[in-house]
Amino acid sequence: MYKNLINVALFGAMFSLSGDALSRVEPQDSMPATHEEKSNKEPEWDVLNPPFDLHEVSISTDETTWSSLDVSPDGKQFVFDMLGDIYVSPIAGGEAKSLTQDFAWNIQPTFSPDGSKIAFISDRDGLSNVWVMNSDGSNLVQVTDEKNNLIHSPKWSPDGQYIVANKGIMSSRSIPAGEIWLYHHSGGDGMVIKKRVHGNPDQKNIADPAFSPDGKYLYYTQDVSPGSTFDYNRDPLKSIFAIARYDLNTGEEERYISGTGGAVVPTPSPDGKHIAFIRRVKNKTGLFIKNIATGIETPLYLALERDMQEGFGSEGYFPYFDWMPDSKSIVFWTAGKFHALDVKTQTIKNIPVSVRASVKYADAVRFDVDVAPDTFDIKMARWAQKSPDGKSILFQALGKLYVQDIKSGKAKRLTRQNDHDEYYPRYSHDGKKIVFTTWSDETLGSVRTVSASGRSEKVITTAPGHYIEPSFSTDDKLITYNKKTGGYLLAPEYSVEPGIYVASSKGKNHKRVAKKGAAPHFAGDNSRVYISESVAGSDYPEQQLVSVDLNGEDKREHLYGGDKIAEYRLSPDKKWIAFVYQYKAYVAPFTEIGQRQDIGPSSTTIPIKQLSDRAGEYLTWHSDSQTVSWYHAATYYERELNEAFAFVPGAEETLPDPVTQGISLSFEQKADKPSGYKALVGGTVVTMRDADNQQEVIEDAVVIIKENKIIEVGKRADVAIPKGALEIDTTGKTILPGLIDAHAHGSQGSYEIIPEQNWNMYSALAFGVTTIHDPSNDTSEIFAAAELQKAGKRVAPRTYSTGTIIYGAEALGYKAIINSYDDALTHLQRLKDAGAISVKSYNQPRRDQRQQILAAARELNLMVVPEGGGKFQQNISMLVDGHTGLEHSLPIAKGYQDLTSLWAETEFGYTPTFVVSYGGLMGEEYWYDRTEVWKNERLLRYTPSFLLDERAIRRPTAPDNQYNHVEVARYAKELRDEGVSVHIGAHGQREGLAAHWELWLMTHGGFTPWEALRGGTIDGAKHLGMGNHLGSIEAGKLADMMIVDGDVLNDIRRSEYVSYTVINGRVYDAATMNEVGSKTKRPAFFFEKNNKLFMPEATQQSIQRKSEKHHWVH
Repeated sequence: MYKNLINVALFGAMFSLSGDALSRVEPQDSMPATHEEKSNKEPEWDVLNPPFDLHEVSISTDETTWSSLDVSPDGKQFVFDMLGDIYVSPIAGGEAKSLTQDFAWNIQPTFSPDGSKIAFISDRDGLSNVWVMNSDGSNLVQVTDEKNNLIHSPKWSPDGQYIVANKGIMSSRSIPAGEIWLYHHSGGDGMVIKKRVHGNPDQKNIADPAFSPDGKYLYYTQDVSPGSTFDYNRDPLKSIFAIARYDLNTGEEERYISGTGGAVVPTPSPDGKHIAFIRRVKNKTGLFIKNIATGIETPLYLALERDMQEGFGSEGYFPYFDWMPDSKSIVFWTAGKFHALDVKTQTIKNIPVSVRASVKYADAVRFDVDVAPDTFDIKMARWAQKSPDGKSILFQALGKLYVQDIKSGKAKRLTRQNDHDEYYPRYSHDGKKIVFTTWSDETLGSVRTVSASGRSEKVITTAPGHYIEPSFSTDDKLITYNKKTGGYLLAPEYSVEPGIYVASSKGKNHKRVAKKGAAPHFAGDNSRVYISESVAGSDYPEQQLVSVDLNGEDKREHLYGGDKIAEYRLSPDKKWIAFVYQYKAYVAPFTEIGQRQDIGPSSTTIPIKQLSDRAGEYLTWHSDSQTVSWYHAATYYERELNEAFAFVPGAEETLPDPVTQGISLSFEQKADKPSGYKALVGGTVVTMRDADNQQEVIEDAVVIIKENKIIEVGKRADVAIPKGALEIDTTGKTILPGLIDAHAHGSQGSYEIIPEQNWNMYSALAFGVTTIHDPSNDTSEIFAAAELQKAGKRVAPRTYSTGTIIYGAEALGYKAIINSYDDALTHLQRLKDAGAISVKSYNQPRRDQRQQILAAARELNLMVVPEGGGKFQQNISMLVDGHTGLEHSLPIAKGYQDLTSLWAETEFGYTPTFVVSYGGLMGEEYWYDRTEVWKNERLLRYTPSFLLDERAIRRPTAPDNQYNHVEVARYAKELRDEGVSVHIGAHGQREGLAAHWELWLMTHGGFTPWEALRGGTIDGAKHLGMGNHLGSIEAGKLADMMIVDGDVLNDIRRSEYVSYTVINGRVYDAATMNEVGSKTKRPAFFFEKNNKLFMPEATQQSIQRKSEKHHWVH
């Protein structure tokens, strides 16, 4: 009977689907290949056998972590997942038998209705898809064949003919928004049952599908909160989720279970009388049932592991559980164990299961970093272009313009001034002049021209401001430029009337021709200005090339590159267009047709050629329109059109491949290093020396510094202070290694302008943070800032970064498409070229992509720090694949013996970012709730009060049990006790202070003050490959320290009271950030002069966009 019902229901469902859905259902050429069949082919990438060494660890455990299960139709056994493999156990418990045991990640098993087969999720083909095997683990067959969208949560139809699953689709954020899809068990493209409510931009999830036992309905979890975007820190008690019921005959949908605490994971009973589900009750997760006849909802058990309602849920909102066939009891996992609950009596019994597992894993990628060489090679030579006479190359490095003679290879400063920094240079077409912009924190910026020889500098703007992107007209009589706003890193004065301007090259007749846009330039007869602008109303951020006349009127749209094209540049004769796609330079003919044209590398309407083999930006045309140039990191490249197109006069019969060789602009720069001796006298030194084996504390100590290194540490009586040393009295203070923020964020510049004093960095130093590792930032800005810091031209912590993330979702200008090892190698090489020591693998959906990144990283000696992404199963697959460590906390409440044993065998680090810990109110909120952050005197010295006031004065409050950081810290403590490296990562949440919040939050989970400080110093240093240079106070290490007023080992809350910060041997008074022993005093920040300042709206919007782009917003 049920079989007939399900076939009728599904037939009706197909006709209720949209035409778009039906168009996806096409006949397949052949049945899906079995695993054995696929092994006879040469795969492009074999996830099961990646090209790096794998180790094997044997784990015997009676505890499992976050295990989904399913009971066999005869009720005699159940299947479950653990550490990426599928196991089967007798229903009463006992020793489990493995059904899979390989390097694929296999999860969420479910029996077919006749018990002969098991459907499950596996990434063995590269991406998480539905596979089916016999119930004994034989004959693996792939059912779904998704290439980009994540499949999870399979469930069989009652007749065994179909499998329903969640398809997670990524939009402009890498958080998959689920749809419910139906697949025939033999394969096919599938049919969409429930689409995303808000279309392509939707970030709201639909998950946990399940059939009613008669096959009439589908139940699923749906995010019913307002809007289309995902938010962190959501409150489950305010009903984020509800369970919907979908009629497979009529296509009608109704909200079926909802209310306070939400409702997730619908699980109908076999007799059709009840639906079990999960709900949050205050701070507890409960198992409920709903009586279908009466509608009464009854709690059965209120001590489940915390569900994932605050999280992303792309792998489901709770481990899947099941009813016994007689509908009298429910079998579920929680707290590391399996349990059976009698529905009538609500009695619970444990199901003891023991597992013997063999798990493969790769070594974590980690390489030593040379932290402080005496000299370093410049890697950020920005805005490079060849002079029109072809003899030299103009570029910017270390804040100043340089000219390199091509013949000799020698570079020299263009100008001699040191009053301001110089940005965005462009040659005039006749080669006689250069237009550029300037910045000084004191006098602000300007647009200037200077002769090609560096003389006759002239200001052409009429008022100070924030100027970028100047460019000459093709006849050199006009200049266009872009005026922006300040008020965040840069002073807010003169932030009025931003936009695109045109003026004469002599500095007269300034006129705003557009209120917004980027990269203005001229082409053709100079009657119009061409501008890149955002496309309004699009699903994802998109750009197009438009133009206006010299009065700012008659706007025309020319080229549309959607979310693929990051930069456009027309040739001076307006016959060609150069553009950047996937970080590479392309060129194509251009003509106007009176309407907007689509453009991209796959366009077939016009000939398009790739120019650069590696990355390229800042497209520049030679004056004759026959050559286009670009730069990447510290290398200049160019290509003539007759080397790109056979139809251009002078073209060879065989055209060359894209450009691989360029002209190096790098030069050797001396690193900053102080001279002389310093002595820290009388304090208590917490050395962190050999911290895995001892807790060394030296009272009444002396630390001797020579230049930038520690040369001696010991008791005062045992250490001779060198004659002439600068002595600093540290009596009553604790001397600690400088804090290493392993997951920092924050703006290093504004539109590529690096402020002379970045208050954010000063605040970090004032709180004792001496090294930051930023796993997502603007590549150009942060590496330019890092070189300025290293050269002693900026005061800031040592600055390391991944640069821009290797992003897997839709994103204008920074999505990284990886379809092969070569793609991965290209993306990692471009970041290493710019100065990266690591890369951020940010939710690439496919496991083969992530493995390809790792293989490329091993080749290039780069570390790989992956985004946690709120996906537990993916997190652990990243552990076994050999990533350097996990960024952000696991989304689950805690791990158990199986996971802890595996993790302890590896060198996979853990940076939980307690201040933004997933799964409840985050740690940051705790300190806003419990302390008066807006009154923190140290913070107010270095952070604009308007930023503190809006965040800190009106703040949330909640009982302690609503804060999730405690559970995160408890499990982190368990891991650290087993030898796993755990580090602080303040995530840029509060300038410098949040690093101390991280330390304090660790103690909430059981870390002692010393153990927390170890996590903030030597553990972070070792994790980042810097342990030979940083993280402890001992002879030979670099002199990076924080000197704290009070006894931090007895009161960790004293850690924020930093008296002095020592970085690279220079000592700063934390109260003023003036260098001790120097006569030079720090100039005032713009907000110190006027504490009533505010941030202009345009700047607020810009900072918000930047924060979202680099995923600083939590």
